[in-house]
Amino acid sequence: MSALEIGRPKRRLLPGVGTFLILFVILLVAGGYFILPRFEWHKPQIKITPDTDTIGLAPLQIEVVEQGSGLKSFAAVLSSGGTEYALASEEYDQPVMQKKFTVALSAKLAGLKEGPAVLRVTARDRSLWRFFRGNETVVQKNVTIDITPPTLELMADDRYVNFGGVGMIVYKPSADAIMTGVKIGNYFFPGYKNQIKAHPDHYIAFFAHPYNVAENERASLVATDKAGNTREMRLVYELKNVKYKKSTLAISDEFIQGKVAPLLHDVGARQGSPKDIFIKVNKDLRKENEDKIRSVTEKSTPSILWHGAFNQLTNSKVEANFADARTYTYKDETIDHAYHVGYDLSVTKNYPAEAANTGIVAFVGDLGIYGNTVIIDHGLGLFTLYSHLSSMDVKVGEQIKQNGGTRSGSMTISSLSWKAQPAK
Repeated sequence: MSALEIGRPKRRLLPGVGTFLILFVILLVAGGYFILPRFEWHKPQIKITPDTDTIGLAPLQIEVVEQGSGLKSFAAVLSSGGTEYALASEEYDQPVMQKKFTVALSAKLAGLKEGPAVLRVTARDRSLWRFFRGNETVVQKNVTIDITPPTLELMADDRYVNFGGVGMIVYKPSADAIMTGVKIGNYFFPGYKNQIKAHPDHYIAFFAHPYNVAENERASLVATDKAGNTREMRLVYELKNVKYKKSTLAISDEFIQGKVAPLLHDVGARQGSPKDIFIKVNKDLRKENEDKIRSVTEKSTPSILWHGAFNQLTNSKVEANFADARTYTYKDETIDHAYHVGYDLSVTKNYPAEAANTGIVAFVGDLGIYGNTVIIDHGLGLFTLYSHLSSMDVKVGEQIKQNGGTRSGSMTISSLSWKAQPAK
């Protein structure tokens, strides 16, 4: 120890300074813990649906997703001819992590004309980044305003349509139509171009007045352009009343256990009362199967594949008709309702199944309540379905002839359920 150190008084902190320093460090750490995340730099994400360069009367869906501090504001603006038109604008007092907007052109946008425009969508979050201004995302795109729907010209139509039956029309939409056909209720039947040699711009559409659509409703011809503008033309036809059979079927425990329960491949689904099992099959599985049929028949060959009339299976007897309304009872209690959407045809066991007309095989496989099933595409949205087959030696994509199988395949019947329908 040096002589200078001898006798030097020891330095002491002022009373309370140590405690202050400890508190300061704690506050600094706590502040960093709570404040630093507010300086996040993740920008909001903007998605516009549909992703189109043309805007019409159809609404746009805009979704904004924030991954950090939450949204603070949102705005959608359309600029045209030097004027800005506000489509939507919101500010938020509390953080919002996700927001969906539906914006559309309206009569309120006075002065907005068709032609070029700029769509600008802006979203800002609550971050303290960028000198407390927050992160901002701007999506800007050049678009064309088009609010004029396509035109429709009806060339030929059916004046009489059976209730539950099919009609046909010939029509001409304007060249800007990208989707066109006939709609009624929840059903849509597409039109097909280039079917008339002398008039390649004319369309043909087969449509049904479905058995489960009210008699006072009428089908409408529709055409939509890429801007979402739609024109509709109500079809005029006389609906010929067809009386469909109504029947009540008593369901037994033996039938449920022997015929219905085996259709449920999920073992857990079979754990329930006989009534519950029947409803699962007749309602839930039926809907699943009908959805599958709908998906198979959504895409059809855009040309006629059939020749002449469609034939019923030779030597067959109709046991159940199309659109029979069935009420199911179990122990004298009504438990469900359903329509029988086909014809049940009876023949001898293992009888060869005949195609009703020429076409292309669109589906082969097990289809729940329909059993082994084959669906044939005959073109222009017309399909036939053959179910409850004992064997299926055909493949998807194979051509099949009327009253016969394919070059390499065949179908045999245990009991045939047959139906023909336009794609819907």
